[in-house]
Amino acid sequence: MTAVARLEEARELLREFPVVDGHNDLPWALREQVRYDLDARDVAVDQRAHLHTDIPRLREGGVGAQYWSVYVRADQPDAVPATLEQIDCVRRLIDRHPGDLRAALTAADVEAARAEGRIASLMGAEGGHSIANSLGTLRGLYALGVRYLTLTHNDNVDWADSATDEPRAGGLTAFGREVVREMNRLGMLVDLSHVAATTMRDALDATSAPVIFSHSSSRAVCDHPRNIPDDVLERLPANGGVAMVTFVPKFVLQAAVDWTAEAEANMRAHGFHPLDTTAEAMAVHRAFQERRPRPTATVATVADHLDHMREAAGVDHLGIGGDYDGTAFTPEGLNDVSGYPNLIAELLDRGWSRTDLAKLTWQNAVRVLGAAEDVARGLQSTRGPSNATIESLDG
Repeated sequence: MTAVARLEEARELLREFPVVDGHNDLPWALREQVRYDLDARDVAVDQRAHLHTDIPRLREGGVGAQYWSVYVRADQPDAVPATLEQIDCVRRLIDRHPGDLRAALTAADVEAARAEGRIASLMGAEGGHSIANSLGTLRGLYALGVRYLTLTHNDNVDWADSATDEPRAGGLTAFGREVVREMNRLGMLVDLSHVAATTMRDALDATSAPVIFSHSSSRAVCDHPRNIPDDVLERLPANGGVAMVTFVPKFVLQAAVDWTAEAEANMRAHGFHPLDTTAEAMAVHRAFQERRPRPTATVATVADHLDHMREAAGVDHLGIGGDYDGTAFTPEGLNDVSGYPNLIAELLDRGWSRTDLAKLTWQNAVRVLGAAEDVARGLQSTRGPSNATIESLDG
């Protein structure tokens, strides 16, 4: 079969089983670029000069459901109101584009959006700092529509260790385990991207519902602490959870891991946060790249991770979480949200069946959301909201 025919086969599959993408940072990009001026970045039209994401390219890429990240930096003063601003941004986007986007809170909502030809829009809060050590705040985010919480971002929180910070808690503290249990009771997915491997294992021990990794790849394929060790992947069948492969070059290509360490040191030397995507910061990035060409990941690089993750966890426990608009660089062929068909075509070339690909793109992610809802219904019949505090459990 020719490459053109294979790509058309991928597009046809995505028309029936579109992508549920676990993580997109468009709300943060809109905050940083235009302070939520949705007229200045109208995603109804092509925004490729500024963004990885807009509605025409979501359609072209075969996206049927998107978890919009309501992320704020861990060093953000007043993280809770900043997170509320991110939630407000997502709600405004949905209200502004009702023909294309549909708010989704449940697995049934996600399926209904697909039947209507709209893109199901869910929210995930990236980093436990967004709840400010408060289970009441956690419940408030859930009431506003947040359907997963990433337990940490790049820095530790008081009750959980991050993959990219110095270990402090040794995984989850007692309060951290209570956060997981309260998320189970609510029906909020426990997201283990960004957390230390010790935190992953503690969370799997504590949870009674399936977990997700909203945007993480395989540590065996690329040795970066943001990725998932095989022993954790091997626990997903018993847990029922899903690992959603990410495309970020510095997490999927070892040469890019090494290059990124140098690039981030250069950013800090110039007074910028490594995740800063302002024009000034990107100019520093570009100047560094001219001096030291960046290694390039490709569609095949990402497919290598999926091949290995399928061996370790099984095809019933895989998904996709691109991290678009949350990364400065993307792989060739996965330049923006229009690129998902290229990944599906690559996997077809590698012998992945239509049945397996339908699980990867749509079925696994929807199943896990529904399973979390089922667990929550059972727990809510036996216990009420937790009144625990970090002081009472962790001293």
